[in-house]
Amino acid sequence: MRSWLSKRSVHEDDLVDLHGKVAIVTGGNTGIGYATIHLQCEHKVYMAARDEGRARTAIEQLKREDIGDGVIEWLQLNLSDPRLAKGAAEEFLQKEDRLDILGEGSFGPFKLDSDGLLDIMVSNHISHFIFTETLRQLLESTSKEDGSDVRIVNVTSMAHSRVHPEAFIGKEALNKDYGQSVNGYLDTYGNSKLANVLHVKELQRQLDREGFPITCIAVHPGAVKTVGSDAFLDTLPYFGPFVKRYIGPLFFGTWRNGAMNTVFAAASKNVQENRVLYQGAYISPVARVTAPSKDALDPRLANELWATTEDVLRELGVWPIT
Repeated sequence: MRSWLSKRSVHEDDLVDLHGKVAIVTGGNTGIGYATIHLQCEHKVYMAARDEGRARTAIEQLKREDIGDGVIEWLQLNLSDPRLAKGAAEEFLQKEDRLDILGEGSFGPFKLDSDGLLDIMVSNHISHFIFTETLRQLLESTSKEDGSDVRIVNVTSMAHSRVHPEAFIGKEALNKDYGQSVNGYLDTYGNSKLANVLHVKELQRQLDREGFPITCIAVHPGAVKTVGSDAFLDTLPYFGPFVKRYIGPLFFGTWRNGAMNTVFAAASKNVQENRVLYQGAYISPVARVTAPSKDALDPRLANELWATTEDVLRELGVWPIT
């Protein structure tokens, strides 16, 4: 593994021993997911991605970049449909008897899908929710093993603080579209990222109540140039292409910069040694526990979001988990 990493980064000496551990990283064939695998691959990692060709190309590239004795396998995961996301989790359960790290992050478009759901909320929240819940029993059983340190890391964004929903009751709340302006696009995206933080907070409360020593963390990676961020800028009329071409190179960091926070959350010794501090935490770059928005701390909103997500999944025929 590399000797690194650099100032304002996470050094390999800061990381726990990952040998014998099993992890899943969603969206791992590009962007922050790819860099996260690259920086901590001394264990078995499933690169959860939709396109097999791109995933296998990424895996071969990682092998050429000195990943040590890590093992990377492809897990087909299509976050555009919660049914497929559940199926991917079920496939994983047929292959492994433990899961130590679940790292989740995505970026989606802005339109209603064939189920009448906003695509970005599906890919950023609903599919990750069903994926996590399908794997939850395995995560819980792993957490009870001697020496375990199970973590669930969800990549969110500071954009979550842009929106202030009164409630998360009903499908309409998940489908909230803030309009076609630049601010409207950012707010629609931010609403899905608020769902990420609320999900982490409520999941941590449930796991603590049930006595499972699992650490759930919401991570803001910073401004990072990825395929997803480029696609988002392309959707912004006039302003987006200008930012992408002229401002982006100055403002956006690299995949590796963005991965620092996710690697810290997933594998840092500091998290292991100070678990209470990081339970349900929101982390800003790099490795700073900071306060999310007031709405992200609202247990009522979190409960409403959880119940509404269950209702939507029930309509799709994938809830409850059996």
